[in-house]
Amino acid sequence: MRKIIHIDMDAFYASVEQHDDPSLRGRPVAVGYAAKRGVVAAASYEARKFGVRSAMPSSMATRKCPDLVFVPPRFDVYRAVSREIHAIFADYTPLIEPLSLDEAYLDVTENLRGIPTASSTASEIRARIFEKTRLTASAGISYNKFLAKLASDHRKPNGQFVVTPVMGAAFVEALPIGKFHGVGPVTADRMNRLGIFTGADLRKQSLAFLQQHFGKSGPWYHAIANGEDDRPVVPNRPRKSSGSETTFSNDLLNPADIEAGVAAMADQVWAWCEKTTAFGRTVTVKIKYADFRQATRSQSLPGRITSAAVLRQVSLDLVRTVFPPAQGVRLVGVAVSNFGDNQVAAPEQLDLALTA
Repeated sequence: MRKIIHIDMDAFYASVEQHDDPSLRGRPVAVGYAAKRGVVAAASYEARKFGVRSAMPSSMATRKCPDLVFVPPRFDVYRAVSREIHAIFADYTPLIEPLSLDEAYLDVTENLRGIPTASSTASEIRARIFEKTRLTASAGISYNKFLAKLASDHRKPNGQFVVTPVMGAAFVEALPIGKFHGVGPVTADRMNRLGIFTGADLRKQSLAFLQQHFGKSGPWYHAIANGEDDRPVVPNRPRKSSGSETTFSNDLLNPADIEAGVAAMADQVWAWCEKTTAFGRTVTVKIKYADFRQATRSQSLPGRITSAAVLRQVSLDLVRTVFPPAQGVRLVGVAVSNFGDNQVAAPEQLDLALTA
């Protein structure tokens, strides 16, 4: 049986800023820009009390917390601190699967220091992280990745929680379905409409029922409802894509308003790219019209996109190919993919496709 630890730094970007600038300690801090189209990359716990969250438009964050202090992101500093943290991980196991700069899975079934329990290993790692960086980390410990990630949220900030094999099924049963990693708001809503609100509700469903309603994801939901997850910790997990989309409160016809939405989504995706140090070559913009038809436009660049300005400009150029819109636009989205090798290729643009 595996011993898996999920380490998650507490409000990482904001905590780094508060550490480096003592005047920010105890104050609500947002890493990002207060500009009209800015996006919050991270929020301190003081800011979270007001409802400020990462990926939130800066204008909304300011309305929720008028005293919010915006600090420009310093990704070079965050990457440097992350390397120090990952060096500590490597003292315990070579099986490290980074999820981002501030989050990783560790398989310590056979830890390099011979510590008998995963809980003691996590405690020592957290103590060393604090000693080295003066930043706190939370940890979840369990026999699989799914439960370890859920457990790391259970004692945040600066805590840890263990889900043993005996506890696994009961722990999952008590959770709201929206807390499950991998179950997003859309899927959670679909499950709610089927009468599935908790892990216990999900566990009652047959595999055939879940496959009927959720297709190829059905077996995964069936497994996690029973506390099962056979995925190994995989070092250097490959990136596939990252995207963000938003549905407007009113259908938009004004190109400037549509562009503002696309720019905001590009900024959110870029925040993820910076956070994970994953840079792709292909940009895809999606539009959903008032009648729910969709339009997509993609472009692959010769090299990886390594600046927010380039991602935003490509995204805007793509959405402008559908102007003037024939009808109102209810949703826009931006995604980056093609995180493979950096082989130079000619720019490629896909035809606009409208589907019902």
